[in-house]
Amino acid sequence: MTLHRVNPPELSPPTGFSHAVTATGRTLVLLAGQTALDGSGKIVGDTLPDQFERALTNLLTALRAAGGTPADLARLTVHTTDVAAYRAHAPELGRVWRALAGRDYPAMAVIGITRLWDEEAMVELDGLAMLP
Repeated sequence: MTLHRVNPPELSPPTGFSHAVTATGRTLVLLAGQTALDGSGKIVGDTLPDQFERALTNLLTALRAAGGTPADLARLTVHTTDVAAYRAHAPELGRVWRALAGRDYPAMAVIGITRLWDEEAMVELDGLAMLP
């Protein structure tokens, strides 16, 4: 399986994402939306960065259980109830990403929403991965 990050020079240089990712492989993994739920089903974390870290940990736990690694992520969608806070915390969120997932970024989108299923949740991540 090969993931190839595509960042055309005529587009704005990407920071913390790739413009496109091509994937060849045998197993497609669709990752359900993950929030900052702990093992008992309670939202944890008082700040957006805290919740992002837990949501990413949960997403990567599901990916690993399916046989993948962070490098296999081809697509990630971030749903947040506060885009301004997400932008303000972008450097910290980038540090969290690098600590948990490394330096390869999937194709990504950040989408502002009114609320999530769990009202205390500030962020939800879902994704797509290709496994060999």
